[in-house]
Amino acid sequence: MRLSALLAVVPLFAADADLILHNGKIVTADARFKIVQAVAIKGGRIIHTGTSNVVIGAEKGPQTTLVNLAGKMVLPGLIDAHVHAIGAGLSEFKSKLPPLDSIADIQNYIREKAKTTPRGEWIIVPRTLPPRLKEQRFPTKTDLDVVTTHPVAFDGSYVWSANTLGLKISGITRNTANPPGGEVVKGQDGEPNGILRAASQLLKGIRDESRATEAERQQALETMLKLYAAAGLTSVGDRAVTAPDVASYEALKAQDRLPVRAVLTWRIDASRPIEQIEQEINSKTWTTNQGDDWLKFGTFKVTLDGGQSVGTAYQRMPYGPYGRQLYGQTNPDARGTLFVDREKLTRIFRAARNKGWQLTSHAQGGAAIDVLLDAFEALDKEKPIGPSRSHVMHGSFMSEEAIARMKRMGIIADVQGGWLHFDVPALEQVFGYKNMRYFFPLQSYLKAGIIIAGGSDHMIGHDKNRAVNPYNPFFNMWMAISRKTREGKLIYPEEKISREQALRMYTNGSAYLHFAEKTLGSLEPGKFADLVLIDKDFLTCPEDEIRHIQPLATVVNGKVVYGTL
Repeated sequence: MRLSALLAVVPLFAADADLILHNGKIVTADARFKIVQAVAIKGGRIIHTGTSNVVIGAEKGPQTTLVNLAGKMVLPGLIDAHVHAIGAGLSEFKSKLPPLDSIADIQNYIREKAKTTPRGEWIIVPRTLPPRLKEQRFPTKTDLDVVTTHPVAFDGSYVWSANTLGLKISGITRNTANPPGGEVVKGQDGEPNGILRAASQLLKGIRDESRATEAERQQALETMLKLYAAAGLTSVGDRAVTAPDVASYEALKAQDRLPVRAVLTWRIDASRPIEQIEQEINSKTWTTNQGDDWLKFGTFKVTLDGGQSVGTAYQRMPYGPYGRQLYGQTNPDARGTLFVDREKLTRIFRAARNKGWQLTSHAQGGAAIDVLLDAFEALDKEKPIGPSRSHVMHGSFMSEEAIARMKRMGIIADVQGGWLHFDVPALEQVFGYKNMRYFFPLQSYLKAGIIIAGGSDHMIGHDKNRAVNPYNPFFNMWMAISRKTREGKLIYPEEKISREQALRMYTNGSAYLHFAEKTLGSLEPGKFADLVLIDKDFLTCPEDEIRHIQPLATVVNGKVVYGTL
């Protein structure tokens, strides 16, 4: 055979697929939202989509594995743009957490821990959000005094509480001065009632329950990433990493132990003098998109305010009298806490953008969102900020004006639709139904042309449905579609989004946020073969069944990382 004939034959064999999935309902999530029967994969990438006959005829070779999907649905790999994988992994690394849905559950947890905890040592109730408790109120020292042999602390995120012994050991009395920006909350008798608002640093002798060796940290992280894969996720954005966290990720990657792709957000300590912050930004080699398709840096982050779950999110309106019950607030005019003023935030962001970073800030309260957009606008006047794909993180209490400002600048939204389910029943009592109008207004974002990236803010627990902020993507997409609270009430149904829009939020939108839309987010030739096989038809099953969809197999880079095809 002549050399020219040999060269003509080689590409035909080289094009043979490693894997062909056929006879299925494969949702490409491309620009036309095509649904095809088959997809061919080679070298970790998609090489062909279309009808079964055409794809098999064009791509099947002697070594090709054929998988008959028998009509089942395949989606592009789902991307959770907002998790906290290392903390979540460590939260149940040594022991399983029980459900903490009520103060009675918390008291039972304390009693059980007292049986195995040496007398006099602290018992820490894992982070639990008061609006999600059955009683919808913050536990006080009286609630935590179910044991008197141990000091007890309740972790409510930005607000903690302690029992009588815990206060005594820490020397907290009616005369204890409030720390800067914090409060030792007192009852009608003038004595501390146990609630410490932004004042948990006053508690003495508490050990860091998450302390672990580097090997344990890596194992906990790997375990959590595998659980994400089992939930149908193929990429995650870890939204608050420090240098030790980066090292853990890099170690897993070096050992080929990353089951899913990860994009890291660097969160700095913005409480320090601005000169120190600028020096740290400039001294780091880190910047957006540094890394590769498996592990890279994404965003630079500042924490701007607190949390809506504990009444520290910086709001446009006061929390009012219901804030006392839910958050332990004593001032009905309190609007939450702004940690960084707009001038300092702008200066921090300017240094980070000059370094090449994509920018964001934790901003839950409406007033915090306004401050964040003020900083973005200041930078936008110097150079358009839209191309940096900077974004509002959370943005729980949006407004019509804020959405318009985001549209003008090309700002993206990092959203957590699942919060609608859990937090609205309590927040509605605090602010009233009228003021919940722009609580995660997903349809308004889309109508304004704002890209939304779906995420969970998963932080504690391994169970995808029971964790603090469940990371089950099908639950979170269902909530964006249904807007049905845990009490069964619809919250502003005009903000519902369609199934296609919800899927794009967890595919196209998150991929765009990660500067990965050319390689991820849809099933098209040339893109990475990241996909998930599911047990129900996402597009046609009854709406309430969406949250119960189960992945049968998760594929990353053409390899099965969970389940079986």
